[in-house]
Amino acid sequence: MHSTRALLAQGWRDLLSVYYANTPIWRWMKSGALVLLGLFLWTGANVLHSYRPDWDPLRYVMAYGFVLLAWGPLTHFVVVPLTIRFRRTAERPFVRSLARHASKLNFSTFLLVVVVVGTLAPGVMLLDFSPGTDTGGSTVTADVTCDAGESVVSCRVDVTGEVDHVAVTAGGEVIRTLDDPPYAFEVERSELAETGVGHQFVVELRDADGNTLRRFVQTVPES
Repeated sequence: MHSTRALLAQGWRDLLSVYYANTPIWRWMKSGALVLLGLFLWTGANVLHSYRPDWDPLRYVMAYGFVLLAWGPLTHFVVVPLTIRFRRTAERPFVRSLARHASKLNFSTFLLVVVVVGTLAPGVMLLDFSPGTDTGGSTVTADVTCDAGESVVSCRVDVTGEVDHVAVTAGGEVIRTLDDPPYAFEVERSELAETGVGHQFVVELRDADGNTLRRFVQTVPES
């Protein structure tokens, strides 16, 4: 047990030494590593979310990566140098105390921003990696045509083959169910999922058991 605590304590000291390394090369290396990590988390979570829009926790993963793109360089080019400076030169007790806890305050603020961004999910954070059509080995297909107005999107689904019904989903939630042809519907833009390139919804051709035979991802550009 003692050796475990000693190893953890030594690891924490090593981590802090890297965190506070303030030479120009270390600043660039740490910032670059965090930017790469942010890109990986942001794009990776967006890819998964494009296929599984109902996995809401992915929004916080992509928010973590998205915020990290700017927060990493900000931390190691601004926060850390200022912290080191104030620890050495600050005369006021409040400033010295603030400098001693700067790393904790910085990380706590970062997590708070991640939670806020993940909850709001702004369109600029969301990327569209969805396939336009998912065949799933089925011979059923359809032609989806839409007319996007300022606030209402009108669509028609011309199905080739036999389907039980057509479901329209946005953000993983069913917003329209069409049981009989002609499969035509209208949706408000506010009902659709926001992405970085516009509003998005999915048209799914389903069988009687609710299994998806084909899915068509539709993106409506901003008006």
